[in-house]
Amino acid sequence: MAALILLGFGLGVGATLSPGPLSALVLTTTLQRGFGAGLRVAIAPLITDLPIIVLALLLTSVLPARVLSAVGIVGGAFVIYLGVQTVIDAHTAQLAIGSGASASFRDVLRGAAVNVLSPNPWIFIVTVLDPQLVLAWRRLGSIALAFPIAFYLALVGGKIGLALLVASVRQRFALNRYRQLLTGAGILLILFGTILGVNGIRAVLG
Repeated sequence: MAALILLGFGLGVGATLSPGPLSALVLTTTLQRGFGAGLRVAIAPLITDLPIIVLALLLTSVLPARVLSAVGIVGGAFVIYLGVQTVIDAHTAQLAIGSGASASFRDVLRGAAVNVLSPNPWIFIVTVLDPQLVLAWRRLGSIALAFPIAFYLALVGGKIGLALLVASVRQRFALNRYRQLLTGAGILLILFGTILGVNGIRAVLG
């Protein structure tokens, strides 16, 4: 069981340290409105990945790979949109203190949308998480649930740590430096969105 937990935790740490659309969105949102907003984006995998795990088990057996790859194109376009909007907003951005209930809901929704529309969670779940979970379940029964629990503790905990780190220094920024960093984060989102879209197009065209 210890080896299973270690494997899940190690994969979660690796996924956290690998740059991607969700990490960029956590960074951008935290820069814009502080730790609370970044936290709401960071917990997106807890909301979205269980349905993805179930759907992945069902869909991969009946849908062609090109259909799943098309998700990457939609996801790339959405992430590019978020990046462009961030760059535009950066020109007049202020160091906001907090956000209302509607903004809180949007943070969760944006994080969930980026996570669902990105092929990265789907690919990882289909190629790594589901097979390992099935094999462990056959050997250990319900104890195998320690594997995904350890993975998501490390993954979400790492995203929250990123938000906390950024939030701890954001108030020290001069306004012009803050706007520059926000612009950079927006460009990062555009870059990741472009990569997702291009990879999706390549996979669809075969």
